[in-house]
Amino acid sequence: MANPQDFTKAFTDMIDAMPKDFGGVTEAFRSNAQLAEKLSKVALTAAEQSAEISSNWTRDALAKLATATAAKEDPMAYGQTAADLASKSFEVASENVVAFAEVAKRVQMETIELMLAAGKDLAPKAGK
Repeated sequence: MANPQDFTKAFTDMIDAMPKDFGGVTEAFRSNAQLAEKLSKVALTAAEQSAEISSNWTRDALAKLATATAAKEDPMAYGQTAADLASKSFEVASENVVAFAEVAKRVQMETIELMLAAGKDLAPKAGK
């Protein structure tokens, strides 16, 4: 019967030869956590701004609907009210779409700036 080779000494020597300083790993974790925090702040700010735009848009639409559903003396006034409501709704919609686009543009620019800053911070460390 063959005697299996004992690799205990080889593995022990290999583990002992590994570096014991985990400062680099700790620093990488810290840098990653800081970047994640900054990116989360950008995302949460954008979500808050988007929610505010949506809320204002909804409030405005409901106020316009309340005005549009009020009883009128003249039947022709209902047609004019519907036309005014549609016109104002399209105008407000375009303004709000522009506001959402501004939020998205700001998020994109802040994200790019954060990623570029992270790349500049990591480049010197990667050379070590």
